[in-house]
Amino acid sequence: MPVPGTDDGEDTADLELPPDLTGAPAGYGDGERPAADRPDLLDNVGDWGPIATAVGVFQLIPVHLARDLSLIATWMNDPEVHAFWRLAGPDEDTAAHIARQLDGDGRSRPCLGVLDGLPMSYWEIYRADLDPLARYYPSRLHDTGVHVLIGSAEDRGRGLGTALLRGVVDLVLRNRPRCARVVAEPDVRNAASLAAFRAAGFRRVTDAELPGKCAALMIRDR
Repeated sequence: MPVPGTDDGEDTADLELPPDLTGAPAGYGDGERPAADRPDLLDNVGDWGPIATAVGVFQLIPVHLARDLSLIATWMNDPEVHAFWRLAGPDEDTAAHIARQLDGDGRSRPCLGVLDGLPMSYWEIYRADLDPLARYYPSRLHDTGVHVLIGSAEDRGRGLGTALLRGVVDLVLRNRPRCARVVAEPDVRNAASLAAFRAAGFRRVTDAELPGKCAALMIRDR
């Protein structure tokens, strides 16, 4: 998953939010919430709020298909993104991928990553312990997984990936007190992604042949 791999070396956990940036950016509300008859298995991602990072104020905004599909599908048709996500093609392909999560049992939440008010990345926050991934490593209850892509080529290769991964890990651990570990499974061919996860504090525990890719299983402990 195409994220940059440079490390800016800053610890962002204790940065304070500017008082005028403590809510959702203009035009980006809660997104689509899980249906009332499905459990929320991720502790209300849409309510986590923003976090200050070394590169700006960042927030995960749950995807709303009617609002966000065109943008996300454009990113998926970038050849560098398609190499690992395999979703290039008509908007309907991306819509089907996202809808499976929105209509599912609540174990995965697709989100836009909004940096200083601008949507610039796509994230999937998911329950790794409830995912088929759990068959491939010694999972623990409430392990939380992350998938990420940086949307614009101009935003890759300049340190954003590492800073945002650190911020998302902080958000997960701050808002999911029962979660002790954040898990990722980037493709072993994606050197930039592997470097970004390492720089964000993840350790590579094993490699696994998953459906469609050979993945590096990486874990960041609380």
